[in-house]
Amino acid sequence: MREPQQERSRTTRRRLLEAATACLPELGWTRTTVAVVAERAGVSRGAAQHHFPAREDLVTAAVQHISDVQVAELHEKAAQLPSGPVRTEAVVAMLLDLYTGPTFRAALHLWVAASTEEQLGAIVRPLEAHVGREAHRTAVELLGVDETVQGVRETVQATLDLARGLGLANLLSDDAARRRKIVRQWTALIEPTLAEASTGARSAG
Repeated sequence: MREPQQERSRTTRRRLLEAATACLPELGWTRTTVAVVAERAGVSRGAAQHHFPAREDLVTAAVQHISDVQVAELHEKAAQLPSGPVRTEAVVAMLLDLYTGPTFRAALHLWVAASTEEQLGAIVRPLEAHVGREAHRTAVELLGVDETVQGVRETVQATLDLARGLGLANLLSDDAARRRKIVRQWTALIEPTLAEASTGARSAG
């Protein structure tokens, strides 16, 4: 039985977006062309151009795809977190691991290219801001803290900024062992601030 045309079209589009996401960290912005992505995806150049007539169209869709994947990964990992006294450290570990792996590398190449390509920057900036807001909102929710308490918003944001910095360090070599030590130390540093702002503790008070 032949695959319906609409489903084939969706499959082709998904393969192109996945291929573009893979090409960006490997080849960079300038070498990620429609022809290169089509070859990686195993589809004809004509089929690729039917979905994405120009490279800008393809990269725009790939940026949205990367943004969607980042948010989906965030929620998937959040659903697996433990409860109890180890939760804060588990949340910090999850946040620090957010900015590792191929999705982050692809996003990083886009950030670098967007810093000099205004057309790309106009696409990347709002989507990256969306991912950042979602990460911050989810972090506050998972930590169970009241963001109106002085210092809490800055503590959460500092955690995410630390995560991005460690993600950059991980690009050059596997930084997992050092990151685990930093998770423990950072958790010990922020727990007093977060404990005071715990929504459970405040409602009990």
